[in-house]
Amino acid sequence: MKKLRRTLSESFSRIAFKKEDSGFDEICVTKMSTRNCQGMDSVIKPLDTIPEDKKVRVQRTQSGFDPFEKPASQVKRVHSENNACINFKGSSTGKESPKLRRHSSPSSPTSPKFGKADSYEKLEKLGEGSYATVYKGKSKVNGKLVALKVIRLQEEEGTPFTAIREASLLKGLKHANIVLLHDIIHTKETLTLVFEYVHTDLCQYMDKHPGGLYPDNVKLFLFQLLRGLSYIHQRYILHRDLKPQNLLISDMGELKLADFGLARAKSVPSHTYSNEVVTLWYRPPDVLLGSTDYSTCLDMWGVGCIFIEMIQGVAAFPGMKDIQDQLERIFLVLGTPSEDTWPGVHSLPHFKPDRFTVYSPKKLRQAWNKLGYVDHAEELASRFLQCFPKNRLSAQAALSHEYFSHLPPRLWELPDMSSIFTVSNVKLQSETGDSIQVCGKTGGHSKGTSNSKH
Repeated sequence: MKKLRRTLSESFSRIAFKKEDSGFDEICVTKMSTRNCQGMDSVIKPLDTIPEDKKVRVQRTQSGFDPFEKPASQVKRVHSENNACINFKGSSTGKESPKLRRHSSPSSPTSPKFGKADSYEKLEKLGEGSYATVYKGKSKVNGKLVALKVIRLQEEEGTPFTAIREASLLKGLKHANIVLLHDIIHTKETLTLVFEYVHTDLCQYMDKHPGGLYPDNVKLFLFQLLRGLSYIHQRYILHRDLKPQNLLISDMGELKLADFGLARAKSVPSHTYSNEVVTLWYRPPDVLLGSTDYSTCLDMWGVGCIFIEMIQGVAAFPGMKDIQDQLERIFLVLGTPSEDTWPGVHSLPHFKPDRFTVYSPKKLRQAWNKLGYVDHAEELASRFLQCFPKNRLSAQAALSHEYFSHLPPRLWELPDMSSIFTVSNVKLQSETGDSIQVCGKTGGHSKGTSNSKH
């Protein structure tokens, strides 16, 4: 194994100069680490997790519909000081994008060049994890801001597999709603992945605007999330770690999928993936129950949770204890599954009927009342939050849902690399004022009820 890791590490030193490099695309690793997060066990460990003393803990209020409700002081959201550049990946499955090329300035043999360690100036440290440190930086070649993910290499261990997977996937993905990998720099001591710099993430954005986001903005964020997911799902790539911290938000409002540390590029569906994926609050019930037979539907559950959180202003299923508690919270709203509602559920490793209270399904607006104030929002959310995985709406199908019917038709015609904000009258609205109100230019329509932020 050590020889294999050394070989992969050495091959990275050639990635900048090879014109045809397909060797990384097939690399897949199933062994993952786990960590405890917010008192929860069996949660996947993002290898760039910021140490506790660097984290910002933010109070989040809970939905009124919650027999498990804890004091507000116990409900916390954790995110790094800047997640704009931590853990990403992409795939070269499907149509291959242009290869990385190194450009040098003709002015002088000593001019800064892409692919060189001295081509970037470190401006400030954004965070440090177990195997990498992330800096805000600036390119000396073109002056643009970048995010420098500096991965420490150990002679005995070679290049971390997560870094290989990240670079291997991301170098093949070119889409406006996926973070862009600019450059790869390999030295004896470090491997540096150079990403576009994005100043914040959806978690921080929601913390800054508590009580639920403006409905128009929710619609634009969700459309971009689905657009990016549709792109990777069509290339048989699963993200596997969707959560607000991994969705970057630019000043303009562009949403970009990031942190592909758990992403997998392989034919789908698969029977071999680890079930230790996705932070507990965004993990679907099939994975919580031990299923390893999943496909793109895994990501779609996370979409539903994030959609509700943007509208309601609270996490949909904020489990406080363990997997059992997380499942109880899900079943309380969606109903306890049976073989009739979920064929095969009794065969899942962790499903024990006598361990779960039998609940009847409820309307989602009973748990999250603001869904009822935005046309078609409750129906769309219910299509994502299906316990039976095969019933979940796909990203591509969701883009055609009536919830988006008032958006400009040109949004569906954009090239992959074009931002939705290139379309006339599409722009992010101010989050000041009420979070639920009649929407503006982009065409969302509420039902006239106004709920003030708190």
